Amino acid sequence: MPPHPAAKSAVSAAALGFPQTTAAPSRPRMASEAAGQAGSKDALARLDEAVGELRALAVQPLLQDAVRALQADDFQRGGDLAIKVLEMDERNGFGWYLLAIARERAGDFASSVRCYESALTLIPDHAEVANDMGRLAYRMGLKETAEKLFLHYLSSHPTSHEGANNLACALRDQGRFAEAVDILRPAIAAHPDHALLWNTLGTVVGEEGDPRTSVTFFDEALTHDPAFAKARYNRGNARLVLGDIAGALDDCQTALAGVMSEEERLMMLLARSTIRIAGGQVGDGWDDYEARLEPRFADVTHFMIDAPRWTPDSDLAGKTLLLMAEQGLGDEVMFANVIPDLLDALGPDGRLLIAVEPRLVSLFQRSFPTAEVGAHSTWSVDGHTVRGAPFAGDHAGLDLYAPIGSLMRRFRRGSQAFPDRAGFLTPDPERVAWWKAKLPQGPTVGLLWKSLVRAGARHRFYSPFEQWKPVLAVPGATFVNLQYGDCADELEAARRDLGVEIWSPPGIDLKQDLDDVAALCRALDLVMGPSNATSCLAGACGTPLWLLSTPGAWPMLGTDRYPWYPQARVFLPPTLGQWEPAMQAMAQALSERLATGTKA
Repeated sequence: MPPHPAAKSAVSAAALGFPQTTAAPSRPRMASEAAGQAGSKDALARLDEAVGELRALAVQPLLQDAVRALQADDFQRGGDLAIKVLEMDERNGFGWYLLAIARERAGDFASSVRCYESALTLIPDHAEVANDMGRLAYRMGLKETAEKLFLHYLSSHPTSHEGANNLACALRDQGRFAEAVDILRPAIAAHPDHALLWNTLGTVVGEEGDPRTSVTFFDEALTHDPAFAKARYNRGNARLVLGDIAGALDDCQTALAGVMSEEERLMMLLARSTIRIAGGQVGDGWDDYEARLEPRFADVTHFMIDAPRWTPDSDLAGKTLLLMAEQGLGDEVMFANVIPDLLDALGPDGRLLIAVEPRLVSLFQRSFPTAEVGAHSTWSVDGHTVRGAPFAGDHAGLDLYAPIGSLMRRFRRGSQAFPDRAGFLTPDPERVAWWKAKLPQGPTVGLLWKSLVRAGARHRFYSPFEQWKPVLAVPGATFVNLQYGDCADELEAARRDLGVEIWSPPGIDLKQDLDDVAALCRALDLVMGPSNATSCLAGACGTPLWLLSTPGAWPMLGTDRYPWYPQARVFLPPTLGQWEPAMQAMAQALSERLATGTKA
């Protein structure tokens, strides 16, 4: 679905005052959202019944015609008829409700919300309006608003399994897992054969960080409805997290063979992309990854660039190309692995513009001096994410643009296509020298242990700080804090419980000063921790890197390493959450490294 017309260009989005935001990384997520759909068969049948009782109204025939149009999937005609009703009676709540459904199905979320609000004011007793408006609020990310609307609906339909499901989804997505379970438990007791509820319970448990138990609930959902594609897809995602790549791919393939909306199909294609890449089917996985760019993908980012989009068969020699960084900050860094290849393909007569996160501009400009580097900007436009590159002007000289992840389809179709070079970003050499002089004498080990992005079940990919005890107990090195965000409690715990002083670098904001963070990382002898923005910077700058990863991690591309950073060494727990063996192995390796005096 297209973004709002006001967002014809990124410049106009800013001028019109749309709020700046961040783009949601395109990652597979559990499929259990607010159930029902505007204009669904059941919803329209109930609406038709309600409209049929309005025989005394002159607009009643028009209302029924509008319902019939929506039932026939003619949402343009349904909306036009609703407008005619409102022209005759602007306080007709059913007219506003029908128009809301039509506008939502057309992708005009902002107008749809306003129509739902009018309908809810005029026909407050028709609780279906609150449920539909709650679903739209949920879809737009307004989870607290959705929660209130679902509660309103449940007050009129206390035994509705759909209402319980929707409220549980809103609670789950706010991290209120226990409350979501409390809503689902009586609903399942009353409707034990409803696969929808078992599936949602599986997603709650999975998001809370227990994929093994979530598989049990997805199995139960599939027992009641073997054709339930969402439950099978969810089970596949859980299997991937548990390291069962073959089982994950089988579930995803089976789910894709089912009947579903285009939005669901795209979400499942993205999941298959991750599974294929994790299983070593790298080229096919990157092909599936293009699903993130389809207009009907729920988390799509619309790139507002007035130029053709690059394809793998595009002729690049001598062309002017705008490269748009995407996904999370760590991905922007990791995907930059491909930029040297792109520059070679453009050749001496080509021109490259690179749009990156503002904190990365100076580092990327130094690393790729023949390119023009500027900051991308991202706006929220009527519920849609829009990204542009204001520094590139009106795009008049552009031949092509490319989201950076798409380049993998041509340049990185297998793990063997990654060059064996330790580092592709260039930190400031003067700052590297400054930090080397500032650091304590002796071996220095940069340490990080978490990500501040804790959405959904992301926390399960990061070991608790106390699990680092075996590593911190290894003598002979100075541990240097690279952890951005508030970590005072962890630093004090290391000091109090282990007698280890983790050295904090002075005068640097570890979250904002990324160019200087890159220099600090390069000055260290070793960096260790999970994959996050800082460890990606260390790896991209060529620093020896030890990554604490997880089974099924897709950046490993089906190998036992991170091809993006050939100097990286990977430590894996035997299964998700069993951190102790990996920590013991890392501690042993560090002890051996220090004993031999290894520097690189």
